[in-house]
Amino acid sequence: MHSTLIVARMEPRSATEVGDLFRAFDDTEMPHRMGTRRRQLFSYRGLYFHLQDFDGVDGGERIEEAKTDPRFVGISDDLKPFITAYDPATWRSPADAMAQRFYHWTAQ
Repeated sequence: MHSTLIVARMEPRSATEVGDLFRAFDDTEMPHRMGTRRRQLFSYRGLYFHLQDFDGVDGGERIEEAKTDPRFVGISDDLKPFITAYDPATWRSPADAMAQRFYHWTAQ
């Protein structure tokens, strides 16, 4: 399994709207097309964390393949009023907002 963690900014009062947008998106076949096994959204003091677990080894590659799908474009546009880049000066794509894992442990 592969995981990605996107970090951005979000007003905490937007959590319900953002959750509703993802609920509708996840009710389509898009998560399966992207290989998404689990999605978790978190907020903390104006920050937004989007943890996504994927089948296989590279969920980022499958997201890139799905970026042109109208449903992916639609949710990206719908989220714009609620989610902003952590660092707008360096953001060009979701890959620029992905945290880099530097440690991993799994129970045996």
